[in-house]
Amino acid sequence: MTKEADVEAAVSGFYEALNLLFTGDAEPMKDAWSHTDDSSYMGPDGLYLLGWEKIEAMWENVGALKLGGCVNPKQLNTVVGTDMALITCVESGGNEVAGQAEKVDIRSSTVFRKEGAAWKVVAHQTDLLSYLAG
Repeated sequence: MTKEADVEAAVSGFYEALNLLFTGDAEPMKDAWSHTDDSSYMGPDGLYLLGWEKIEAMWENVGALKLGGCVNPKQLNTVVGTDMALITCVESGGNEVAGQAEKVDIRSSTVFRKEGAAWKVVAHQTDLLSYLAG
């Protein structure tokens, strides 16, 4: 496969993992990420986390929420370098919180880094979602 195809597969895997996370299964999301101290997360909950240890705990907490629903990238733009790749998109879909449907329509950027044979998420940043922030 080409670098571009490998990155495309990593992006697909990231969003598959995100949607599994909404069912309570955090393991695929944890596998999609780089387990390094320079990983960073700035998500729809308003958190700013540095380092895999903090990010891993956050994914476990989000999985426990079992938000339900489905979110996918729209208007996806991908830039692939030698060992880094950047995607920007609009994450679109919805979750269910306490029986209430909540819309997701936020801007997002994600950086992947090639680690061995795999492309792993090293940074993720999104707009805020009012039902998660605060």
